[in-house]
Amino acid sequence: MRLWHKDLIPALPRQQLLGQWRECCLIAKSINEKGTPNHILVNRIMNYPIDHFCTYCNLVCIEMEGRGYRCDFLSLKKYLPAGYEVTDFEMLFSGWHNNRYLAQCYFNLQEKYDCYGISEDEWDKVKRMIEIKLKSFL
Repeated sequence: MRLWHKDLIPALPRQQLLGQWRECCLIAKSINEKGTPNHILVNRIMNYPIDHFCTYCNLVCIEMEGRGYRCDFLSLKKYLPAGYEVTDFEMLFSGWHNNRYLAQCYFNLQEKYDCYGISEDEWDKVKRMIEIKLKSFL
C-alpha cells in the first residue's frame, strides 16, 4: 500500500494511477471498518484530518477522468464522511508529502522503469515533471 506523493498524481503511469484508485478505496474501507488503514506506508493518514485523504482521493479521481478512465467516486464515497472540506493543495499532507517523500516515490518509480514495468514514455513524463522540483534534492 502506498499513497503516491500528491505532486506525482498528474505524471503517474497508467498502472500506478489505476492502482492508486484501488488503494484509495481499500484505505477508505479499512478506515471506515477498523478505524485505521493498518499498513506501515499509509498509517500516517491518521495524523491528518480526514479531509486530506478525501481531497487526495478527489485529485486521483479527477486525474483518472482527465485521462479518459472511468472513476466511480460513489464506490469510495460510501466509506468517506459526508461534507468534507477540500484541503488546500499546498497543505495536503504537509510534513509527509515533502521533498524527501517525493524523492522516495520518484526512486520507486525509477526502479519500476529499470525493471521494465514502466514504459519509456511514462518514465519521461515523470522525469520532466519531477526532476526540476527535486534538482537540489537529488
